[in-house]
Amino acid sequence: MTSEQIFVGSYTTQDGGGDGIGFGTPEELQVVAPTANPSFLTLSADGRYLYATNELDSGRVSAFAVGDGGTLEFLNHQPTGGAHPCHLQLDPSGKFLLSANYGSGSVAIHPIKGNGSLGDPSQILRREGSGPNEERQEGPHAHQVTFDPSGSFAFDIDLGSDTVYVSTLSTDGRLEEVSRLQIHPGAGPRHLVFHPGGAAAYLINELDSTLTVCSYSEGKLAVVQTVSTRPDDAEGDNFPAEVLVSADGRFVYGSNRGDDTIAVFETGAEGLEAELIQTIGSGGTWPRHLAFSKDGTELYAGNERSDSIAVFTVDQSSGALTATGTPLTWPKPVCVLPY
Repeated sequence: MTSEQIFVGSYTTQDGGGDGIGFGTPEELQVVAPTANPSFLTLSADGRYLYATNELDSGRVSAFAVGDGGTLEFLNHQPTGGAHPCHLQLDPSGKFLLSANYGSGSVAIHPIKGNGSLGDPSQILRREGSGPNEERQEGPHAHQVTFDPSGSFAFDIDLGSDTVYVSTLSTDGRLEEVSRLQIHPGAGPRHLVFHPGGAAAYLINELDSTLTVCSYSEGKLAVVQTVSTRPDDAEGDNFPAEVLVSADGRFVYGSNRGDDTIAVFETGAEGLEAELIQTIGSGGTWPRHLAFSKDGTELYAGNERSDSIAVFTVDQSSGALTATGTPLTWPKPVCVLPY
């Protein structure tokens, strides 16, 4: 098992929840920053600052300075102007933090000051629309903000209206739409990841357990293929969560909450197709988050409902996963961030 160190985000307000952000090795973690519902984490490019969502009714994002041994010094927090922020991402320049408010279907943008702290929001952009799933798509539900490999375009994913919005980010921290992709109705798109070659992207859909393969060029996505994240004989409810792509672009990984598996896909030429080649138990219950180790040889699965983080080795030739050791116990782990 890897000896690298990781930060872990978790839910603190759930029954049996944790106390904040954890840090340590996959064998031993400790709380380094008490903070409410740090459900998603990201680091600055130089590793000096860590940013966390505070997934609350009155959402916040928090900034921390990273010290020796993974210690975290709280700098400040800012409101996201919405409910339940569940994902955040720094823009490639490192000047802005973008976050997705799931509950209110909006995207917040905060400038980052010279000392790593967060300024007042430069924009809070509320999306509109709905989908055919009356329970989950009654309105917009922003679930992710990310950038293409070139850093030229920003993407915010709206589960509520089956839409991927594509924008440029202005120098004063505002999104300006350039295109949008409408996914098949009821899909519930959740997270998007790009093939390292830049000409393909993979969108995992929470509400119908599918992976949508897209071609991509200069701010425009187009659907090429849609495949299931489950074997043909799978039964019961299932809600995919995270999607990853290997550094060489040959394999895509998705988590299945319900089946409690990790799906492995092999991609075709230039990444423009995907074939399900493996499903393996996630090592726990309700795998919300997946992350690669920094060298890509291992994969972490944060199993929210079994309070466990499982580690898998990644076969570099076949892409297949193999479970290693005993999963680490940690309350409500929903984000793993190698450091």
